[in-house]
Amino acid sequence: MPITQSQPSRIPLKALERWRAAAQLVAARWERFLHTEPEMRIFAYASYVAALDSEEAAAADLAALARPAAA
Repeated sequence: MPITQSQPSRIPLKALERWRAAAQLVAARWERFLHTEPEMRIFAYASYVAALDSEEAAAADLAALARPAAA
């Protein structure tokens, strides 16, 4: 497939969409943690921390893509 002008711009957009989805998951998992019964909070918190890790990775990917554009 030939490379067009629009294809390179999709890569950062997809990375931004992945980060946004990960950030939304963090918010959802935090809300779940807040409303979880005490005996299940340890599992809800672990789920929240896993979502934070995913968001951090997505943010790092996005930052790595943004660095060349900023130079």
